[in-house]
Amino acid sequence: MEIQDEKPLRKIRSFMRRQKRLSKFQQYGLEVLAQKYAQEVNNQVIDLDVWFGRQAPRIVEIGFGNGAALLSMATAHPENDYLGIEVHRQGVGNLLWETEQQGLGNIRVIANDAVEVLQKMIPDAALDAVHLFFPDPWRKNRHHKRRIVQPEFAQLLRRRLKPGGIFHMATDWQDYARHMMMVMSAAEGFENIAGLDNYTPRPGARPLTKYEQRGERLGHEVWDLVFRKIS
Repeated sequence: MEIQDEKPLRKIRSFMRRQKRLSKFQQYGLEVLAQKYAQEVNNQVIDLDVWFGRQAPRIVEIGFGNGAALLSMATAHPENDYLGIEVHRQGVGNLLWETEQQGLGNIRVIANDAVEVLQKMIPDAALDAVHLFFPDPWRKNRHHKRRIVQPEFAQLLRRRLKPGGIFHMATDWQDYARHMMMVMSAAEGFENIAGLDNYTPRPGARPLTKYEQRGERLGHEVWDLVFRKIS
């Protein structure tokens, strides 16, 4: 099955690839465990029930870093299935290694641009939630066009989320929080579960990562935004 008649999103990248040396565990994850838990990007829509081997609520995490939050959620909620999308090989390798070591059967991975994955491989109305935790804020004004949260991206998520599905964002960069609030408040088919222009207190379901804990010690604030698909 192929997705037809969907206008491609702009080609501006919302990420920069980082080349770092892989550990032996990360290398093993990429070379061996990827065959078990990962897929390559193509133009074929994934049958998620077949890939996960069951029917269950499906959550996508975009840009999972080293995978700590995703691993925590998958462990705490074995009733859910989690698809992690990440471009950086170190994080992908780490997540694959930890998934195998912890014996988690509810994690799958795609190592590619999230926009391309969502456009080409995810069926309509297939996702219960999409998580975007601490994306690159692209601080300089001339780089704001690289921010992943844009009107076109919101509508792509709208098509892929089930009715009532959740888009949960978190950032420690206030200007990006304002940007996300502006984009999502104007996005057709979504409502802010905290009310107009309100941020959401950190939901207990979002793990507190080492990155966030360090930020808290330094006095950094974090803004959570949670929007629900209503149509």
